[in-house]
Amino acid sequence: MLEALDATILQDPPAHAIKDRYSRGVDNLDFSIIDLLRQNARAGYGDIGAVVGLSASAVKRRVDRMVGDGVIRGFTVQVDPAVDGLATEAYVELFCRGTVSPAELQRILSTVPEVVDAGTVTGSADAIVHMRSRDIPSLEGALERVRNAPNVDHTRSAIVLSKLINRQPA
Repeated sequence: MLEALDATILQDPPAHAIKDRYSRGVDNLDFSIIDLLRQNARAGYGDIGAVVGLSASAVKRRVDRMVGDGVIRGFTVQVDPAVDGLATEAYVELFCRGTVSPAELQRILSTVPEVVDAGTVTGSADAIVHMRSRDIPSLEGALERVRNAPNVDHTRSAIVLSKLINRQPA
């Protein structure tokens, strides 16, 4: 199980670890625990402790503290979208008329259930939107709902044919 994990995670913290380390009271052991939980959120405290050199109760105290401090925001299950009937995936550039606030874009996009992720971006588009749907007709319907929003000028879509890399969010 976790015995096979590379023990080097205890030596040098990942680059993201250095960024906000002292403002939240997270040390190298905490980052090692986080890295192990990212690999397997169901790992037992004893298994994690064996890798990082702590007792199960010490690991539990650290995890509880990080959850309480908001460092760890939650534990989740990630289901293959195809199992949920959402095998069609697209990235959509959104172009607006005039100046539209991020709050207005969020209001527009939150009404479309096929939108799974969105963010404002630099460049000619105002936002990039990640959408998932059952099939092409349902994707087309969702795109129409986005295009019909009052401040939306037009969209440019790219349908995903195959996933090359799928790293989970850090």
